[in-house]
Amino acid sequence: MRKTTKLALAFVALAGAVGTTAYAENNASAKIREGMMMRLNKAMSDSDGTITFDQFSDAMDARLKKLVADNGGKLTVAQLADALEKARFERMAKRIIARYDSKGDGTLTTDDITSREKKVFAMLDRNNDGKIEKSELPKGDRFGRHRKSDDDGNGGDMQ
Repeated sequence: MRKTTKLALAFVALAGAVGTTAYAENNASAKIREGMMMRLNKAMSDSDGTITFDQFSDAMDARLKKLVADNGGKLTVAQLADALEKARFERMAKRIIARYDSKGDGTLTTDDITSREKKVFAMLDRNNDGKIEKSELPKGDRFGRHRKSDDDGNGGDMQ
């Protein structure tokens, strides 16, 4: 396999992982609000359409309260950061495994990775000659994201 092909495949794998991370970080606050509203709506639907402070409190930050309780009633910055980092990376790991897991068994194998790479390679090899040429690579800054020209000629905003 030529060095440029290896580099292209490595780029594809890296772009997928980085893209997932960037997307997750950009939507974090919206997801937090959405989760909060879902918990409040559930609490209201479980009662008569109103909730007490205790029901509100239970619905809001049950995981945070559990972390505090699990750590003797006090939670340090380091403990919270570790828990948040672990949760974030677990979500990322689930998305990556879901993307690559060809058998649907929740595990990642070398065969799964190779299968995914073959699919991406086939997608990029538009003329089906078994090689990816520079002209076959997506244009733009990232896969699926292209620059749009604007009137002032500075390249425009990302699409």
